[in-house]
Amino acid sequence: MDLSTLEKGQVVAERTVHLTRESLVRYAGASGDFNPIHYRDDVAQRVGLQGVLAHGMLTMGIGSSVIGEWIGDSGRIASYVVRFTKPIVVHPDEGADVSITATVGLVKDDGSVRIDLAVTHGEEKVLGKAQAVVVAA
Repeated sequence: MDLSTLEKGQVVAERTVHLTRESLVRYAGASGDFNPIHYRDDVAQRVGLQGVLAHGMLTMGIGSSVIGEWIGDSGRIASYVVRFTKPIVVHPDEGADVSITATVGLVKDDGSVRIDLAVTHGEEKVLGKAQAVVVAA
């Protein structure tokens, strides 16, 4: 991908990821994060949550994977920052859809670009200030 052809405001990637309770269990196994709020409704409700939540780092990883797939080399992601704004409740039967839109936020003089991510679940923004800097090959 030649970054020099990009323009501010250009959408470079879009994807929707469907999360299920199985997705959360698999992520827990891979990450070692076995906090029961990510797989047990009774525990989630006991601590005041609406239901089982997706792992924040899973949500963050989904966002960066969209950029990695678009650019073809995740090693070109020089930095990636997010602010967690809303949790994603994963329904036991329906799951949850997470939508990601990656837009060019800034084309820098050094040839790198800042990619701004809109990460939502329904109408709710789940990651705020989600930005990655991608460097030229």
